[in-house]
Amino acid sequence: MAKHNDTGLEGRSVRLLRVGEQFRHILSELLARNEVHDDVLNSHSVSVTEVRMSPDLRHATAFIKPLLGANEEKVLKALRTNTAFFQKEVASRVSMKYAAKLKFLADDSFDQATHIEGLLAQPKVQQDLTEDVDDGDAE
Repeated sequence: MAKHNDTGLEGRSVRLLRVGEQFRHILSELLARNEVHDDVLNSHSVSVTEVRMSPDLRHATAFIKPLLGANEEKVLKALRTNTAFFQKEVASRVSMKYAAKLKFLADDSFDQATHIEGLLAQPKVQQDLTEDVDDGDAE
C-alpha cells in the first residue's frame, strides 16, 4: 500500500481542502469577533493560517500564528484550553456526520521562509547566484 505524504497539496483531495478552508474561516471569525471568553485570546490578534483535515474528516489540525509571533506559547495554551468551545461552535456551523476533534499547532512556515531568505541573502550564496546569471548571458 502506498504511503501518503500530507506535506503538500497534492496528497489531499478537493473535499479535504474545502472542509479545511471552511473550518479555517469559522475559527478565524470566532477569534476576530472575540466570541471566546478568554482574556489572552481577546488581547491578541491570531491568524489561522491553515486547517488540515484527516482523510476521514474526524480530526482537524489548525495552524495558528499570533500577530508578529508575540506570546505564541501563551496563545497556544489558551486555544488548547478552549478547544471544546471551538469544536462545539465549528460543529454547529458545519453540517457533517461527525464533529471533528480540533488540535492547535503553531505555524512555523513563516519562520522557515525567513530562514531561507536569510540563507539566500548571504554573500557566498549571492556570489553563486550572480555567477549563474553571468554564465547564462555568455551563451
